[in-house]
Amino acid sequence: MRRIAALLFAVLAAFPAAAEDVYPSHPITLITPYAPGGASDFLTRTLAEGLRSKLNQTVLVQNIGGAGGAVGSMQAARAKPDGYTLLTNHIGMSTIPLLYKKLNFDPLASYEFIGLFAEAPMVILARKDFAPKDFAELVAYAKANKEKMTVASAGMGSATHLCAMLFQEAIGVPLTTVQYKGAGPAVIDLRGGQVDLICDLPTTNSGLIRSGELKAYVLTAPQRMATVPDVPTANEVGMPSLDIGVWFALYAPLGTPKPILEVLNKALREVVADKAVGAQLEKIETYLLPLDQATPEAHRKKLASQIELWRPIIEKAGIQAE
Repeated sequence: MRRIAALLFAVLAAFPAAAEDVYPSHPITLITPYAPGGASDFLTRTLAEGLRSKLNQTVLVQNIGGAGGAVGSMQAARAKPDGYTLLTNHIGMSTIPLLYKKLNFDPLASYEFIGLFAEAPMVILARKDFAPKDFAELVAYAKANKEKMTVASAGMGSATHLCAMLFQEAIGVPLTTVQYKGAGPAVIDLRGGQVDLICDLPTTNSGLIRSGELKAYVLTAPQRMATVPDVPTANEVGMPSLDIGVWFALYAPLGTPKPILEVLNKALREVVADKAVGAQLEKIETYLLPLDQATPEAHRKKLASQIELWRPIIEKAGIQAE
């Protein structure tokens, strides 16, 4: 009887540990380093829902905005590397190390790369009562009113900030940038007339364009889009340098065990291959990337190349925060 009791105790003692080894065994937190209401928030929630269905586990979205994505990204980098805290970020991850002198994490060295997810163009928007009627008039107005014209940014290094820098470089006119903690609050102020322009994703703005709540001048894409068919492309207005796509990717803290990363990558690839998810994103002019981009190798290569792409642009602009 003593032998049977000892064997039973050993089995019962081992069972909880074995059950705990099954990943994921409890809810996952997915950090988006931007404020609620913006395109990054929407895409993160779309990805969270896709991961939930593939992993059969709750995925909770946590918005930690500030410093163009640096605050939330740093918190994710410092999280326990157990697969239960993940991060989504976009093209802004490639400019964070160039824009901040004192950064407590390294985008290339502080994370495990899971894969690229989706890509979207951007659109230059103005408040509905802004005077210029088209892109040519916008450029002329900016040159004549550069001292008083303002452009909103979702924070240093955010996609809105990068696009605004490209726009100013393309037309050769420096404008006053107004920094916000996210695209959502920036668009609210744009609609309220507190700022003149923003370069944002069409993801959450196409309805406002169609209703006339916002005025759209140019789309940073190679072709026009079905949801906003009257908005010309960068090539059409003679500004090919404004043709920029904003990519989104999934990260885990450095040191996350390889078996967990493999589970996460498999789930991400299933989301990227999901036609229902693709159809949902296409309605807001955002597109799932090819399946071969949903890998750690492609993700790392993309980030490294983008850092070098943005380096001369940011150095020329002379923008760097403490």
